[in-house]
Amino acid sequence: MSSYGLWLSAAGMKVQDHRQSLIANNIANAETTGFKKDLAVIRQRAVESREDARGMALTHPVLDGLPGGINIRPTYQSFAQGGTEQTGRPLDVAIRGEGFLSVVSGDETRYTRDGEFAISADGDLVLAAGNGRWKVLDDGGSTIALDPQGVAPRIYTDGTIRQGQDVVAKLGLFTTDDMQSLRKVGENLFDAGKLEMVPIEGRLEPGARERSNVDVMPELVNMIEASRAYQLNANLLRMQDEMTGRVIQSVGRVA
Repeated sequence: MSSYGLWLSAAGMKVQDHRQSLIANNIANAETTGFKKDLAVIRQRAVESREDARGMALTHPVLDGLPGGINIRPTYQSFAQGGTEQTGRPLDVAIRGEGFLSVVSGDETRYTRDGEFAISADGDLVLAAGNGRWKVLDDGGSTIALDPQGVAPRIYTDGTIRQGQDVVAKLGLFTTDDMQSLRKVGENLFDAGKLEMVPIEGRLEPGARERSNVDVMPELVNMIEASRAYQLNANLLRMQDEMTGRVIQSVGRVA
């Protein structure tokens, strides 16, 4: 029974450590353009005799009546819309509603909600973040070339990019039916893997950026809660370990 309690407390520490990592990352990206927060999903774990699909686990008349502790489920990503902040920069756009911008670097294609752009020395429209490594793609999947010496480009609500009276390109917006399978790969980018990303007609807000959807104060409250739960499980683990040690010493003396 004591080992059962040790495993429950250890599982609780593991879960709360995972929560703290996610919350810390959310807080660190509270000012990251278009960042989408992660939520820790936790479920009650059934006892081993019920968890084991092969039916090889032994049943126990006492332990099978007790809960199996808690376990971590796959992390849930919240794609809720972040607030909009006006920047006044002509190459900034905020996505209103669903959709992702598509960017490429070498043979790697990624997706992002970050609409802060710049023009590279070669005239490519690129993400301002990442030292211009990621080139922005149009609705046909091609990179967008601008004249760095020409009239300042403007981006319109439908994604059309003009330099003067000339239409240069139209920003591509893409989405998928399985949003939770998009994988964060750093640099505020998502990897779609083998998902089918389909083009959509979205709406952009020029001269603005989408803020992250992280609300710092609730995240700080959640961090305190997770930290206290972690410490509580650690204390229980220590108490059970000490109790087990005393039992072993007592049995040894009796023998």
